[in-house]
Amino acid sequence: MAIPMHDLATQYAALRDSINARIQKVLDHHQFILGPEVKELEERLQAYTGSKHCVTVASGTEALLIALMALDVKPGDEVITTPFSFIATAEVIALVGAKPVFVDVEPDTCNLDVTKLETAITPRTRAIMPVSLYGQPCDMDEINAIAARHGIPVIEDAAQSFGATYKGRKSCNLSTIGCTSFFPTKPLGCYGDGGALFTNDDAIATAAREIRVHGQSKRYVHTRIGLGGRMDTIQCAVVLAKLERFEWEVEQRQRIAARYAALLAPLADRVTVPVVRGDRTSVYAQYTVQVPDRTKLQAKLQEAGIPTAVHYPVPMHKQPAYAELGTYPPMAVAEYLAERVVSLPMDAYMDEARQRTVVERLATALTSLGQKAA
Repeated sequence: MAIPMHDLATQYAALRDSINARIQKVLDHHQFILGPEVKELEERLQAYTGSKHCVTVASGTEALLIALMALDVKPGDEVITTPFSFIATAEVIALVGAKPVFVDVEPDTCNLDVTKLETAITPRTRAIMPVSLYGQPCDMDEINAIAARHGIPVIEDAAQSFGATYKGRKSCNLSTIGCTSFFPTKPLGCYGDGGALFTNDDAIATAAREIRVHGQSKRYVHTRIGLGGRMDTIQCAVVLAKLERFEWEVEQRQRIAARYAALLAPLADRVTVPVVRGDRTSVYAQYTVQVPDRTKLQAKLQEAGIPTAVHYPVPMHKQPAYAELGTYPPMAVAEYLAERVVSLPMDAYMDEARQRTVVERLATALTSLGQKAA
């Protein structure tokens, strides 16, 4: 049997009746845009995160873009973020005409290194956008404290960390604005694109709701520049169905990650496993390890029927599209990680036999390559 990177088929089988019933209800009432499931999902997500407001949007990227627009970030402004993430984080900064300013990351968590943050702040800094990478929140209290000293809002890019906690608080409710994604392979995913923006600020919530419907305060009254950024009702219905098992799935992901760590312990001289700080939890959107000579290892694993992925092979400050925005200093840790990280199969439905097969074939591949940790 082929080993999937993300087993969405088994998840669907477990939730088939609920997902089908939810979708059928939308097909019956025909309110495909901003139907009742949209409001229901927003209320459920508000309660889950503890946020005052939740605004569902068309994607995680859209959530970040709307957040910047709601904060009135403009051309000439700067937004501080990490160079080690999916391109959407920097992309939305460029789309509003601002310049991304990159701060290097920690070598173990791969999250933004707070000790390097304050020196990157300038009079042009309009926001800080840390990314809760691989499912684990950043040092949000420290980031918020630095931002508060300079009067700067914080946007948590929580596209990979919905369901995780930081000091007992839920990701997406840790800063001025939290943004997440419901891309199908995310810990809480729909069957297309979808996302959400969270805030406790009434004005930001109003702005976000207007921006997602072309800047409308009411029908055909456009009070601000907006876009078509609504989350489809059917996608909201899918997420509502998946919420029924979400807490169980988070627990399973954490259990599977712990088992990975135990199974990989004998390979500690060749494989560096993820580190999760003691004051937070991870939902393990990916199970990402560090290895030497990654390209050869991936080829060996592919031959052995084990899929892998690299999140992310080229840091954002080295992407060709961003050269036009100016030169960036070296980001030594991000560049080092980009050459070594590789994600192994991970989902809430991964049984022990499948997981042992992954680790056994990984060990065989490492041995055949004679790899040792640097």
